[in-house]
Amino acid sequence: MKKKIEILAPAKDLIQGIAAINAGADAVYIGAPLYGARSNATNSIEDVAALVQYAHLFNAQVFVVVNTILYDNELEDCRKMIWKLYDAKVDALIIQDMAIMELDLPPIVLHASTQTNNRDADKIKFLKEAGVKRVVLARELNLHQIKEISETTDVELEFFVTGALCVSFSGNCYMSVANGERSANRGSCAQNCRLPYNLIDGHGETLIKNSHLLSIKDFDVSDQIPNLIEAGICSFKIEGRLKDIVYVKNNVSYLRQKLDAFLEGKGSDKYTKASSGKCTYTFDSALNRTFNRGYTDYFVNERHQSIGSWNSPKSKGEYIGKLIRIVGNAYEIENGHLLNNGDGLCYINESNEADGIYINKVENSLAYPFVLKDVKVGAFIYRNNDAAFIKIVEREDSAVRKISTTLLLTENENGFELIATDEDGNVSTVTLVHPKERTKNNESIAENFKINLAKTGFTPYIADEINVIFSENWFLPISKINEMRRTVFEQLSE
Repeated sequence: MKKKIEILAPAKDLIQGIAAINAGADAVYIGAPLYGARSNATNSIEDVAALVQYAHLFNAQVFVVVNTILYDNELEDCRKMIWKLYDAKVDALIIQDMAIMELDLPPIVLHASTQTNNRDADKIKFLKEAGVKRVVLARELNLHQIKEISETTDVELEFFVTGALCVSFSGNCYMSVANGERSANRGSCAQNCRLPYNLIDGHGETLIKNSHLLSIKDFDVSDQIPNLIEAGICSFKIEGRLKDIVYVKNNVSYLRQKLDAFLEGKGSDKYTKASSGKCTYTFDSALNRTFNRGYTDYFVNERHQSIGSWNSPKSKGEYIGKLIRIVGNAYEIENGHLLNNGDGLCYINESNEADGIYINKVENSLAYPFVLKDVKVGAFIYRNNDAAFIKIVEREDSAVRKISTTLLLTENENGFELIATDEDGNVSTVTLVHPKERTKNNESIAENFKINLAKTGFTPYIADEINVIFSENWFLPISKINEMRRTVFEQLSE
């Protein structure tokens, strides 16, 4: 049996969860009403249940994050919430606090959060033996370490593929709580690592002033997906439950296409996708078109490249080109024809800090800002707000996902039947008791039947193949064809 490989997407809320599924996610992770490690990304049980129902149409999964450290007086409320999540049919819980495993739990799948600091084989083996089905590995690991862990135990392994990095070891950062009593392990990280600092030597001399010395670039190991799969990873996790919907759709669609290229190519013998359906997009995804601080592969291929985002913790964006000159009240920029009205630009100013410019209009490849700033000629210009791209991606129909089906319209003793078979082999049959009458002039109207059967509309299905097999040129009202089509797809969705 082929091993299933999964793209796991963040969902701030129900809307973003549905968008992630439509963009190609095999699973999404979302916060519950309480105890998720993002205090600004909570959701009602009802919304979680609605997301589960939608995800399951595509055989996609929903994991709920319950990964804060709990106080003793919270354990009972947590237990009750877990039972409600179980009743909502969520597929797994992502946990940090081991006390949860000692509660009176329903038979629900448990994943060990990266917050449990999963970076050696013995720890992962212990978690497997304790009843954990999946372990989210620490982001500090390299390919050799991941392979060693995979060879030690058969627990499912999940690894981050894109998103923000923490300067501390996964799950072991106490900087926020030490500086301001806001605990990262309680869902209230103050992100002290993104603040500016001075570097002072032992003699009190300031070596570096006002620089973001602890701010790390964002993570991107998408080019390492084949190597990570071979090392034992089955789930690729996108960081970002606080990111916007454009970020989520862009990241998911980019990774969906990357992974599919591998699964349909070199990996086709051993691996397969983890959910159903095929996606179409109205936009060209690229990681640098949404929030990023520049990218690093961190330690996956050992420590070779610079990992710091010292100038700014803000989004750097997509590199456009150098500033050629300032012309009147406009900028002439290399590749300026790529810019659009409303774009946001980023550059490093003379104080070595990230600065921004909003473009009012672009005309003849000249960018006219709302406020003209004195940018140094030769400065690298990045676009961190792509107005045209955002407008396209925000549309609900920018990512559409459909499950392939084959339809067969045929006859039986009492009338007719429509048989639908989806890409996973699920079959639905609808029968229609109806008199058999030949068409006028005994002409075939099978093509008309096919045209109407192909109208799958807002269902999660697409009819890739439609066959009409009759012993005679039978007549059927189009209204009956439409009724059978609706019913057969409703049954497939149940």
